[in-house]
Amino acid sequence: MMLSPHFRLLPFAAALAAGLAASPAYADGDSTAIFAGGCFWCMEPPYDRQPGVTDTTAGYTGGELENPSYEAVSQGGTGHAEAVKVTYSADDVGYAKLLDIFWRNVDPFAEDRQFCDTGDQYRSAIFYANERQRKLAEASKAEMQERFDQHIATQIVPASTFWDAEDYHQDYAEKNPLRYKFYRFGCGRDDRLEEVWGDEAGGH
Repeated sequence: MMLSPHFRLLPFAAALAAGLAASPAYADGDSTAIFAGGCFWCMEPPYDRQPGVTDTTAGYTGGELENPSYEAVSQGGTGHAEAVKVTYSADDVGYAKLLDIFWRNVDPFAEDRQFCDTGDQYRSAIFYANERQRKLAEASKAEMQERFDQHIATQIVPASTFWDAEDYHQDYAEKNPLRYKFYRFGCGRDDRLEEVWGDEAGGH
């Protein structure tokens, strides 16, 4: 299987050397949200820009494999998706706003892929932590269905163990701005987001 283009930008040795850390699916259902929208490099920046968001973490979730590595997940077959865990102050930003940002940073019609990255590890998904998040997520998906009158491929599923990605993946856009911009442009992410969302693309 062809690996993700952003996998090929990184030294293989670094992937083996970097450590993994497992974290709970959520520390507090009212202050943590988990979203999968393809490359997790691209899903951190929209939330980092949002007032009220205190932290974002790139990682893997939705699969059964213990201690998943980027090498394993990027090749597919683990059941995990690249995802981002968003920690936020519920007093300053609501979950509904985080959902708005999510939708406007994904191609909601793409099944088991996002932009140039293919495979279920790049699926779009909302991992809900509690019943309130589930209801809000389902309502937002229904709004998208009504708006576009097309099948929405994004999954809405219960949160499970979230495994932090290797250190070199965290805040990748900030630490490697040129490589990030090259990957994002080459993947056609912004062009497709604008095609789907117009001026709303990015959602911030």
